[in-house]
Order: sequence, then C-alpha cells, then structure tokens
Amino acid sequence: MQLSFEQDDERQRIVGRFRVSEEYQGGSGFLHGGIIALLLDEVMSKATRFHGELAVTADLRVEYLRPIRVNTDIVVEGFVKRRDGRQLYHEGEIRNAAGDLLARGQGRFVVIDREKYQAR
Repeated sequence: MQLSFEQDDERQRIVGRFRVSEEYQGGSGFLHGGIIALLLDEVMSKATRFHGELAVTADLRVEYLRPIRVNTDIVVEGFVKRRDGRQLYHEGEIRNAAGDLLARGQGRFVVIDREKYQAR
C-alpha cells in the first residue's frame, strides 16, 4: 500500500485522498478495521510536520462510525489538537466523497531525539 499525503498549511491539516481496493477488505466488501486504524495513525503521525520534530505513536484510539466500502473514494485528514511538553495530541478523520464522517481517531505521539534514534 502506497500512501501519499499533502500538507495544507492554511488549514493546518494533512490530507490524503484514496480509493482502497478489495485486497484490504475485512469481509463483505468493507475495509478491514486494521487498515482504517493504519490510515488514521499514518495521517495523524504526519501532523508532526507542523511541529518540525520527530515523534512516535504512544497511544492510538479509533472510533469506527460507519462501514467503509472498498473501491470508494475517501478523504483522510489529520491535525494537531494540542501539545504538552514532549506529548503531541493529534486527531484524524476519514470521510466519504459526500463528506460523511466514517471513522475518527485520537493519537498521542511522543517527541524523540532525532540523533539518538537515527538509523545506524
């Protein structure tokens, strides 16, 4: 799965537009819950761009509001809610083309020292 996101500086949001294939279905033509969680985690983690720091997921919460059909257009958005020291609190949403909210997530990300954790 290749995911690409755009950074909307004006709205302070990370945005991805996708059409996920049946390869990622959980059953009966609907997107697997783990894929929904992956999309929300990824878009929320990208919101760390607005902080200019490197952070990792410490906590992830997902609300599955409506089933998401495979092969339909969805919009995934992530944004910053607040910061408390090294703790970053972000939220994410998945909507269909009509703008209906299908799933949402809340994540806590911890800023890490880039040099300390840099690949060796």
